[in-house]
Amino acid sequence: MESTGQTYRILVADDQHPVLDALEMLLRNKGFRVDCARSPHLALEYLSLSEYDTMLLDLNYAGRVTSGRNGIDLLPRIRAIDSRLSVVVMSASGTIDLAVEAMRRGARDFIQKPWDDERLVMSLRDSVELCRALRQGRRLGAQNNPFGNPKLPTLIAKAPIMRSILGTISQVGPSHASVLITGEHGTGKEVVAQMLHAVSHRADKPLIAVNVGGLPEGTFESELFGHVKGAFTDARTDRIGRFEMANAGTLFLDEIANVTLRQQATLLRVLESGEMERVGSSRKQKVDVRVVSATNTNLRSACAAGTFREDLRFRLNTVEIHLPPLRERRDDIPALASYFLSKFAARYSKQIDGYSAEAIERLTEYEWPGNVRELAHTIERAVIMCGENSVRSHHLGLQFADRSSSTDVPELSLEKVEALLIRKAVDRCNGNFSRAAEILGLSRGTFYRRMEKYGLYAPDAQRKEKRRA
Repeated sequence: MESTGQTYRILVADDQHPVLDALEMLLRNKGFRVDCARSPHLALEYLSLSEYDTMLLDLNYAGRVTSGRNGIDLLPRIRAIDSRLSVVVMSASGTIDLAVEAMRRGARDFIQKPWDDERLVMSLRDSVELCRALRQGRRLGAQNNPFGNPKLPTLIAKAPIMRSILGTISQVGPSHASVLITGEHGTGKEVVAQMLHAVSHRADKPLIAVNVGGLPEGTFESELFGHVKGAFTDARTDRIGRFEMANAGTLFLDEIANVTLRQQATLLRVLESGEMERVGSSRKQKVDVRVVSATNTNLRSACAAGTFREDLRFRLNTVEIHLPPLRERRDDIPALASYFLSKFAARYSKQIDGYSAEAIERLTEYEWPGNVRELAHTIERAVIMCGENSVRSHHLGLQFADRSSSTDVPELSLEKVEALLIRKAVDRCNGNFSRAAEILGLSRGTFYRRMEKYGLYAPDAQRKEKRRA
C-alpha cells in the first residue's frame, strides 16, 4: 500500500524505542506526519498543544505489567482533551476482555502486536476519516449556529446491548454503504440515520428524510423524483424531488417495507443506475445519494411472502443495524428520562430537579410498548402536570397491566397482536383514525392500509374519516 499523497497527523505513544522507530518509518512512508510520545504524561502534553487526525496508543508502560491498565485509564483523559479524536490501541498481550474494555472506554480499534502493516495502516486511515468527519460536522454546525452549540443528534446508549450499535455507526458512518435500520416503532431509527449522516463525508450536504410508506400511489414518483410543468393536471410549475434535494448527501427512506411492488421496481431502477427522470421529462439526471432506510418489518419474511423484492433488499442493506426495544435496554431508561426531563422542562419553563425514587422505579419497570417515543411523550406529560420540584410516580400516568393471569394468555401471531393494538387504539380514540394513527406512531396512509389488511373498516370509512376531520 503506497502513500496517498495526503498528510495525516498522528500521535504514536509507546515506551519502547525500537517500536517507535519502526512505526515512525512505516507511517511516514504512508503519508503520516508522526509525533512520538514515550510516556502517558508526554502524550497528554502533546494532545493539549496540537490537534491530531488520529492516535496510536500502546496500552502498557510499566515494565513487565501486561494488564493494559495504563493505556485503558488514559483513554478517558484523552477524550476529555479531544472528544472527537479517534484512537487506535495496541498491545502485545491482546485478549478479548482487554479489547472490549478498550472499546468501551472509547477506542475505535484494537491492534495486536506484532502488527500487520497493511491492517494497521488501513485501521489508522479509517480512524482519520472518522475524526475528520466529526470535526467537519462540528465546524459546519458552528457556522450555521453562531450563537450556541450545534444541535447534534442524541443517541443515549449506555446499556451493554447498545455498545455494538455505537461501534457499527462509527465504522459504517464514514463509508458510502447503504444502511438498513430495523426495530420496533419508536426505537430511535431516525436518530441513528442522523448520526450516520453526521459522521459521514456527506455531513456538509443535506440529509433528506421522507416517509415513503405514507406516500400515495399517485404522488410517489413526483415526491421522490420531482416533475416538470404540465406533467399532470396540478403540475403548474417544475418541482424538484427528494433525490435531487439529497444530491451529494443522504436520503433517509422511512417505512420502506410499506412501499408497493410497483414503487419498489421504480426505486430499484434508480438505485442501480444512479439516474432518474422527473415525471413528464425524458431527460435523465445523475444523482449521487447515500441511502439509509428504516422499517419495523422483517424484510426477509416480507420477501418470502412476496411483498418485498429480494433484489431491492440486497441493495438497501449493505449493512443492517437492528435497534432493540426499550424493554431490552432498561439500563438506558434513567438516562433517557433525565434527557427528556431537561428538554421539556426548558420548553415549558419549569424548574424541575429530577425524579422521586418511586418514579424512577415505575419508569424502569414499565414495558414501554411504544419504546423511546412513548417514554418521551410520558415525560412531556409529566412535566406539564408536575407542580413540584421533582416528578413523582402519579405525574407519569403509567398504567400497568394486570399480570395475575399472565400464565393463561394464549400465544398470538404478530399479525393478530397488531390487529388487536389497532382495534384498541381506534376504540380508545372513539373512532378517530387520525388520532389512533398518531398514538401508534404510524402515518395515516400506513394506518389505513393496515386497517384494510385486517378488515377493520368498511371501504368508505377513510372517506368518512376525512369528512369528519
